[in-house]
Amino acid sequence: MPTGATKKKKYNYVWVSAIILVFGIFAVNEITKTLKKGTVVETDRMSAVPQQSKLGYVISNGKKREVPNFSFLNQDSVLVSNKDYLGKVYLVEFFFTTCPTICPIMTQNLVELQDTFNEYPEFGVASFTINPRYDTPRVLKKYASKYSITDQDWHLLTGDRDSIYTLAQEGFYIVANEDEDAPGGFEHSGMFALVDKDGYIRSRDDQHGNPMIYYRGTITEKQGVNKEGEAQQITMLKEDIQKLLLEE
Repeated sequence: MPTGATKKKKYNYVWVSAIILVFGIFAVNEITKTLKKGTVVETDRMSAVPQQSKLGYVISNGKKREVPNFSFLNQDSVLVSNKDYLGKVYLVEFFFTTCPTICPIMTQNLVELQDTFNEYPEFGVASFTINPRYDTPRVLKKYASKYSITDQDWHLLTGDRDSIYTLAQEGFYIVANEDEDAPGGFEHSGMFALVDKDGYIRSRDDQHGNPMIYYRGTITEKQGVNKEGEAQQITMLKEDIQKLLLEE
């Protein structure tokens, strides 16, 4: 027959078990709510350290590739230069407002990134129009409003056409030119360049250990894969932006 001490010990075990059970139910409930909200995918993934601990530099002629000097008017008719981006992690794209194909998707992805990093004042975007004759500051302002571009460090830039083309082709090695056979009359790349706080182009390595250089901007996270079997790279871009924002 159990003694009083034995009964007391059993009661203690019962209380401990009950407490563990209650906290277990609470934890499962919180995890379930988190999964329903999708925050495991968004916040937990963003805080995780990617396998590649540090993003590589893009090397040309033995030197780290740096963003060349530029100076253009933005959607508010304010002159913006590469120096205004120093201290910020930013993305570079080349687009035009009347683009009938990839530009709306690229802008959608950039808005997604804008909203993801809206609490980081060190994040920005530089969007250079390749149709500056049409894309005046007023036109760019309307475009910004249409797509809910609200980040004060997201500048839609316009100016001398040849200077923009030189910046694209010689500064970033990105295709940008007029082509009457291309949709909308212009040929351009659907890639994003990622620039660090010191003005250097950065990227993660590919499966062969070489820098990817650019990130595919024409496929959304929701879409996943396009008709050609190419995978979206917005998820990895979010991770890499986060890494550069935290880099000293």
